[in-house]
Amino acid sequence: MLALNKGKHIVAEIEGVRCTIIESGATEERAKFLKELLESNNFVIKVQHVTKEDEPGSFTIGITSLTFNPVIAVYERNLKTTDGHVVSPAYWNQETTFCDPRYWLLRKGK
Repeated sequence: MLALNKGKHIVAEIEGVRCTIIESGATEERAKFLKELLESNNFVIKVQHVTKEDEPGSFTIGITSLTFNPVIAVYERNLKTTDGHVVSPAYWNQETTFCDPRYWLLRKGK
């Protein structure tokens, strides 16, 4: 589940702490990316490895701020990359490593 495609606010418990779920079913690489990005923005992140037979390597990523919403945070330009650039939707979705604030210019396949 890509968080920017869903506006629903889900709260669950990870490691005994109530968290807003950022993504579930994420790969290890995706979990590491989001954890690093959000921790650099001073959030506390919890990652839970979910072991299911049909999904051997999926992770659930939560943030301890119960009011955090990734859609609002990205489109209101509240998040920064580790080098200080504003996080764009394409950067959040790992479609690019370049943070162009004009997210509407991104064309698939170019």
